[in-house]
Order: sequence, then structure tokens, then C-alpha cells
Amino acid sequence: MAEEIVNRVAQSKLQVFDLEDYYPVGKRAILDIKDWLWEELILKEKEFRSLADTHDWEQYKDAYVALNCSTDAIIPGWAYMLLVSKLQPYAKQVVVGTLEDLETSLYQSILSNLDVSPFQDKPVIIKGCSHKPVPQNAYLQAMLKIQPVAKSVMYGEACSAVPLYKKK
Repeated sequence: MAEEIVNRVAQSKLQVFDLEDYYPVGKRAILDIKDWLWEELILKEKEFRSLADTHDWEQYKDAYVALNCSTDAIIPGWAYMLLVSKLQPYAKQVVVGTLEDLETSLYQSILSNLDVSPFQDKPVIIKGCSHKPVPQNAYLQAMLKIQPVAKSVMYGEACSAVPLYKKK
């Protein structure tokens, strides 16, 4: 007679926190303004405003948008503010930076409002591997949010967790 396999992880009080569960669904877009600059380096206000007025902003409807300039041009703050004013009716969120900066900003908003009471005085494992673009900063933010309430915090998978914190 074969022995029954017992899943001790499922029977434990271990709480698994998976950042992928909080990944905001939606289109991501990057708007690189280098092509809006003269020789990809100099912002000419009149031309820049004209391009902003004629750009198809509807394509960013319900999207998360990262604004950036991939050249070494110096972009005045008002330029990004002008673009945000055009994106405001369409985009869900806008940041200046890379797509990773955008993901970090999204997770920062989500984690700042996260109810961590289910993790109170329990061992927590912050799941490691992800199939979605979860930025490294999201793991740091999760640790900052969960550690004050958890009994212990680990990283990885239940079979190979790395201990990070244990309440004294």
C-alpha cells in the first residue's frame, strides 16, 4: 500500500504573497519624444507644441504611459507637463521614465493601499519567480509593507525559501 502524500506547505500557516496577483492589467506604452526634437537634441517650443496638438492621443486610451527621451537632450519640465495635459483624458497613469519606472510607480500605488492584516503574526513568503514584468523595487516595497506585521518573511518558493526576517 502506497503512503499518502501530505502537502505540509498547504497545511502550514505560511502565507504566500505573490506580486503577480497585484499586476495591473492594461496596455503599456512608451512615448519617446526624441523624434519631436530638432536633430533629436533640441526642443523648439513652437514645433513641439504643434506636434503635441496634432498627435493621436486616443491611442493611449486606458493605457499606462511612460514618457521619455532616449537621447541626451535636455527636456524642460513644462514639455512633459504639456504631454501629460494631452494624455490626461485618455491614459490611466503617466510617468516620466522607462517602462520599469512605470511598473514601479504602479506597484507603489498598489502596495501603499494594501491591507496587510492577513499577514499579522504569520510566516510570509514573498514569491520570487514571476512571468510578468514585476520590477525589483516592488519586492523591496512589499518587504517594507509586510515586515512590520509578519512573524517572519522569506523569499522564493516554499521548497527553497531564503529567510530574510524573523521577529524577535
